[in-house]
Amino acid sequence: MAEAGEASGSGAAASASVDAAVPAAGSGPPPAAEVPAPPPAAHAVGTRVLAALIVGQLGLHAAMAGLRMATPLQALRMGASAWTVGVLLALFAAAPVLLAMYSGRLADRLGYHRPVRLAASLALAGMAAAVLSTWLQGGWATAAMCVAAMLTGSAANMGMLTIQRTAGLAARDATERMRIFSWLGVAPSFSNVIGPVVTGLMIDATGFTGAYLLLLLLPLATLYTARQVPVLPTTPASTHQGRRDAWGLLGAPGMKRLLAVNWLFSMCWDVHGFAVPVLGHERGFSASTIGFILGTFTLSVTAIRLLVPILADSIEEIKVLGGAMIGTALIFSAYPLATNPWVMGVCAALLGITLGVAQPIIMTTLHHVTPDGRHGEALAFRSMAINTSSTLMPLLFGALGSAAGAAALFWVVGGLVGGGAWLTRRVARVRT
Repeated sequence: MAEAGEASGSGAAASASVDAAVPAAGSGPPPAAEVPAPPPAAHAVGTRVLAALIVGQLGLHAAMAGLRMATPLQALRMGASAWTVGVLLALFAAAPVLLAMYSGRLADRLGYHRPVRLAASLALAGMAAAVLSTWLQGGWATAAMCVAAMLTGSAANMGMLTIQRTAGLAARDATERMRIFSWLGVAPSFSNVIGPVVTGLMIDATGFTGAYLLLLLLPLATLYTARQVPVLPTTPASTHQGRRDAWGLLGAPGMKRLLAVNWLFSMCWDVHGFAVPVLGHERGFSASTIGFILGTFTLSVTAIRLLVPILADSIEEIKVLGGAMIGTALIFSAYPLATNPWVMGVCAALLGITLGVAQPIIMTTLHHVTPDGRHGEALAFRSMAINTSSTLMPLLFGALGSAAGAAALFWVVGGLVGGGAWLTRRVARVRT
């Protein structure tokens, strides 16, 4: 998650721990790419730099989350069909799948600043298209909203890949890397709350145009905080990056198994968001009760990611990852048996712990198994798997849920993730 080119004046004023490892901005011509050499202790990520990375991701993701809530509502008020709304929502995830590998390679080749500036520019263009949609009618308005969805979805994904790559490479060891990824994992959770809530309030107060204009400010925050991130030193490893076979990266030891584990966890996120409302409806719960259950899950995810940095020194990564898979399987097996909303809330809280703790461990392990100079590509593969799952899995879940009910979804996916726990043992051999 950083860039070649010029270092800004405030970038040189970032934390002393990072500055010690970064050449002064005026000491010579900027490097062509940023891939750090083996990091000494001085490469520790300082608080100001970490805060800049978190705010940078939050700005892009919250803008996308706000738009993802607002555009379907705008389309429905214009009389659009449910199918049109479904296509609109799918574009937020589908566009990043197509651009993920380009974004990852761009981050490997250029580092942080230029890719982040490009991501912020895409987000700003997307918001401009959204504003334009409020001035248009019929199909033209729908087309403008589709363009806005593709641009902001791509912007959030490009920014995420660049920020994650920069954070992983700047950390001095696996423990610090896990702490950083855990802190970064909080940003999407807050974004998914801040973006929709602020957007909803602005729609009620000023209409869709005012809401989109307010969302325009979020990518600007990303651009502003990027100045706090210094340029990292380079190695020749990145100069031939574009000539490598991207799919050949899957042959790296442990890569395919780790991505399979990541996909299983991603599928659990998708099925939970899809099946809990269905299961709650079957139980006769009110909308507010279902919202409470889903909100409990989000709060639990956020809490565990705030706790991981404190416990990072004592976490045995692969064992915890395998335990999280088994724990998720057990929770999924119990979820459909819960008939009381409070019991479902407990299941949601426990699931938030198992799924929330997995992400920083997967990110740390992915960094470890990735060959030098190809971390952006590896993160792109992970992003493609997640976004493809988010695009296609709801269709499969809908078909299976209609045929067998929401309970079957929990049991089938729980069986898959529990059965896949053995993959973590194979990854453990690579790490050792």
